[in-house]
Amino acid sequence: MKVTTDGCLFGAWVADKVQHLGTGLKILDIGTGTGLLSLMLAQKNPTAEIEAKEIDKEAATQATENVNASPWKEQISVMHTDAKLYSTNKSYDLIISNPPFYEDELKSHDDSKNIAHHSSALTLDGLLGIIKKSLSDAGIFYLLLPYKRLEELPALFNKHSLQIKEKTLVRQTTKHDHFRVMLTGTHQSSPYKEQVTGEISIKNEQQEYTPEFTGLLKDYYLSL
Repeated sequence: MKVTTDGCLFGAWVADKVQHLGTGLKILDIGTGTGLLSLMLAQKNPTAEIEAKEIDKEAATQATENVNASPWKEQISVMHTDAKLYSTNKSYDLIISNPPFYEDELKSHDDSKNIAHHSSALTLDGLLGIIKKSLSDAGIFYLLLPYKRLEELPALFNKHSLQIKEKTLVRQTTKHDHFRVMLTGTHQSSPYKEQVTGEISIKNEQQEYTPEFTGLLKDYYLSL
């Protein structure tokens, strides 16, 4: 599957937030795909230990090749596994995921695309269950989701005793409606605190990258 611009934005957004959290972070990347998010976080966090899990065999093989060709191969461990079935007593300081977007929608005839885009293998409810079990008490998790799924989130987060601490709405351009949301979450605290909301557009009306996008991606895109 191709690397997407919103996936790159999400990786840079997370990396920018966590590079100041300290050394030796234990990070879990659920559904790593090509390994993009793990590689971006390793670039900004040279002491982090990252486990990248991927259910699709070919994607896991590609992620392994990408990691081994990078300067951060000692930090990242790619696992071909179903995150729902992988049992461990580990807890993680940080969990990241760009999960399958579409539940109960039409699928293609390409099985690999179905795994990458659809969540029959791992629903959002199932993902939050894994996060709840695997996140350390003071841990933080980050998700990239379609904007249209925002309405589902309060009930699902409450079900798993999780909460949204921050959300950033994403537009393709300043003229478009929101199409993605980037979330920061934690274990639920009492009383529940309202989340902070921000916004970012990838391009402006002239189809040029916005200063906000450029600022986040300049260390990753050779063309910026």
